[in-house]
Amino acid sequence: MVEIERKFLVKNDSFKAAAFAKNRIAQGYLNSNPERTVRVRIKADKGYLTIKGKSNETGMSRFEWEKEIPVGEAKSLLQLCEKGAIDKTRYEVKVGKHVYEVDEFYGENEGLIVAEIELQSETENFEKPDWLGQEVTNDKRYYNSNLSLNPYTNWQ
Repeated sequence: MVEIERKFLVKNDSFKAAAFAKNRIAQGYLNSNPERTVRVRIKADKGYLTIKGKSNETGMSRFEWEKEIPVGEAKSLLQLCEKGAIDKTRYEVKVGKHVYEVDEFYGENEGLIVAEIELQSETENFEKPDWLGQEVTNDKRYYNSNLSLNPYTNWQ
């Protein structure tokens, strides 16, 4: 139940041609406290409830618990969420033996594209495609829970 993940900015949209899956995602936060975020998500035709703990010092590892819930229940829970819903398309791109999840954001986070890769350990090696940019793993501004409160378009 520990997620190990690294996060990067994306330099261009060349990843789209290599994507094997693409899904629109709507998500909101019932609780955006960094100690324990509680997220509701609708991805394609499925609902999810996710609880995440505080990240460790590197920003790579944290507790994560997720359960699929009926999409109708997820829609109802989204109505209870804090302001700042997240709207994005997630592309899944296989690179070597890993899959990058690349999120293209809309609305108040328009213009932001972030890639995440889940790893088995914090020191695991992985291939970096040419569209991968600066690492932002430990930059809390790029956490979706923070993007819901302080959107990317407000950073200028």
